Amino acid sequence: MAILDIFKKKKEESKPVLEPLVKKTDIKQPVRQATQDIHHILKNPYIAEKSTDLLKLNQYVFKVWQRANKSEIKKAIENLYKVDVLAVRIINIPKKKKISARMRGWKAGYKKAIVKIGKDQKIEVLPR
Repeated sequence: MAILDIFKKKKEESKPVLEPLVKKTDIKQPVRQATQDIHHILKNPYIAEKSTDLLKLNQYVFKVWQRANKSEIKKAIENLYKVDVLAVRIINIPKKKKISARMRGWKAGYKKAIVKIGKDQKIEVLPR
């Protein structure tokens, strides 16, 4: 029966357990700096007649990066201006077709955010 012994499973010998050189808890994910994020999320304040009327209601309008979401915008405003953000509303402005004499093209679309901040707080958008 020695011939059939080659088909039997051999008992595994206990192998010494090697610990990894770097533990998973020691690995740190790369962290982006808050200041770098702010400038990639917020483009500039949006100044128009309607947006200046919203200043009386403690609401400010900003042009933002196309892929930015509400939570990123909220963090960016709080870090940059040191105010409490109560609400963020987002408006996507689509691209528009422009025709001028012989030229035809598209005016780029953009995203803007209306940010409501806490009472008795201000953001200096327009220099006085």
